[in-house]
Amino acid sequence: MAETMEIKIFRYRPEVEKEPMFQSYEVPFREDWVVLDAINYIKDEIDGTLSYRWSCRMGVCGSCGMMINDIPKLSCAVFLKEYYPKKICLEPLTGFPVERDLIFEMDDFLTKLEEIKPYIIRHEGEEKALEEGVYLQTPAELAHYKQYSMCINCMLCYAACPIYSIDSTFIGPAAIALSQRYNLDSRDQGRDSRQDIIGSHAGIWDCTFVGECSTVCPKDVDPAAAIQRAKVSSTIDWFKEVLIPWGKKK
Repeated sequence: MAETMEIKIFRYRPEVEKEPMFQSYEVPFREDWVVLDAINYIKDEIDGTLSYRWSCRMGVCGSCGMMINDIPKLSCAVFLKEYYPKKICLEPLTGFPVERDLIFEMDDFLTKLEEIKPYIIRHEGEEKALEEGVYLQTPAELAHYKQYSMCINCMLCYAACPIYSIDSTFIGPAAIALSQRYNLDSRDQGRDSRQDIIGSHAGIWDCTFVGECSTVCPKDVDPAAAIQRAKVSSTIDWFKEVLIPWGKKK
């Protein structure tokens, strides 16, 4: 008899269930299958009503993030054999409103992403003309921010963050890390325009440095380090603006 595994999945269909529930499925166990393969099998062979997100199946798009046995992971990057013969429980990422089954609403994250201005900003009149070509960088300048450019917006870090789960006003790890990606870019001049939100209580100062955001990141972005670096630079700003002028007056 072929080996099987039990997968318990969070179900919520507003037109069917008044409250969320769990439904269990038996799927074939195959060593080369990732969790997403099993979910696709359920969708194709057992229950076509199941709703979830996925796209690239290569750990690049970030679409298939979900809670797998209470830990935020990409379902395309976790093999069934890591859990066999125990059962697997799948739920939508915590901290976000559930839209349907494993699909959660992303509006809050997208709003925060827009607020931190995730693009290169130049001072008016200091942009290079097109005929002058690109803004060149040294390998060292690229290395300064490259780590933070690897974020795939999977939002696993938000699900792992204990602050965001109790206070959704927190800008959150991915958005802050992405702001650092541009603040540390030698071509960018927009740090001041991002500072009001990044340096606010809802920004870096709301972080208690638990570090789970960096632990679950599938791309080793280390948003916890990005937040701490932003705290240091913000503190230096405060010393320059407040303490140094005050010392001169004395």
